[in-house]
Amino acid sequence: MLIQLDSDPQASTFDAIVAVDAGVDQLLTRSGVRPNEVAPLVHGAIFTRGLDDLKQSAIFIGGSDVQAGEALLDAVRQAFFGPFRVSVMLDSNGANTTAAAAVLAVERHLSLAGARVLVLGGTGPVGRRVARLLAASGAVVGVASRERSRAEMACSEIQRRLAQPAQLAPLDPHQLPAFLAEAQALVATGAAGAKLLDEEQWRKAERLRVMVDLNAVPPAGIQGVEPQDRQVERHGVICYGALGVGGWKMKIHRRAVQMLFEKNDQVLDAEEILALGRQLLQPTSS
Repeated sequence: MLIQLDSDPQASTFDAIVAVDAGVDQLLTRSGVRPNEVAPLVHGAIFTRGLDDLKQSAIFIGGSDVQAGEALLDAVRQAFFGPFRVSVMLDSNGANTTAAAAVLAVERHLSLAGARVLVLGGTGPVGRRVARLLAASGAVVGVASRERSRAEMACSEIQRRLAQPAQLAPLDPHQLPAFLAEAQALVATGAAGAKLLDEEQWRKAERLRVMVDLNAVPPAGIQGVEPQDRQVERHGVICYGALGVGGWKMKIHRRAVQMLFEKNDQVLDAEEILALGRQLLQPTSS
């Protein structure tokens, strides 16, 4: 049984369908959930079954607002005590599974340790997670935003979440060209339909080896990258579009839901979902 806690007025049908496709027997959806409403819902899950059967229940946190999802996750964890807990997964707005798929695309072609990777739209929910996962893997990450203050705030938040000091560079539009000139990889995570980089700009970046554009809505976030691109070489750079990594995102999402029922004490956030993706998507995967 999967309990879907959604912060939106209407619970996501996308997340519900993926849960069913992943093999969930019973799905309970709750919409418009706020943190102060979480404890009774969690207690209903943990008090109805014995300790040995708690792994048969799990919680999925969704909705379009990632910050609201994070608050729900905190409330869920606070409602647990002792062995009375169930596994829980956070994927509001698909941010964790999408970020994991993007990072996996980059590291198929590049060792992340010491690599310079530029994240465009790096202050949004997906961008912050991409930057966080890259930094945790040892990359030197440029977090780009239209406003330097927002980039600085994002870098500070990412660093607080990491156990070790990370190499994070907040970038505004004036600083972006210099970082791009030395970048080996680029991930665009901007809003739908927002062009973040011209083709002429990235073609001048001689060290660039791989690009990922997570925008599926025209115009492309990275001009010259098509949504369906998957490991397509353009001007010497390996390109991935939103649809190109979307299949991996779906595989990771379904497997993560299945994994919730293997034990009752798992918390699947960005790092755990990336680790799962690394196990699931070996270099020979399509």
